[in-house]
Amino acid sequence: MTDVQIIEIVRNAFYYTIIVVGPILLISLIVGLVISIFQAATSISEQTLTFVPKLVAVFIVIVLLLPFIISEMKTFTIAMIKMIEQVK
Repeated sequence: MTDVQIIEIVRNAFYYTIIVVGPILLISLIVGLVISIFQAATSISEQTLTFVPKLVAVFIVIVLLLPFIISEMKTFTIAMIKMIEQVK
């Protein structure tokens, strides 16, 4: 296995990780920001107020994006399996 192949594998792994996890983290960030603004505006300092909406939002995003996530993971897995044939 050459250095170029290893770099390609690592690059693809990072790419698919960002593609799969990015939307989930983005929604969590947006919901957290909105709740923080709401807490600052109303002077509510409840710690659990941010946790439950984030949890619900992340769950909904995962359920909605599950077909896309599975498709991307399947593409990456197939590419990795095909690379096994090239290793000698």
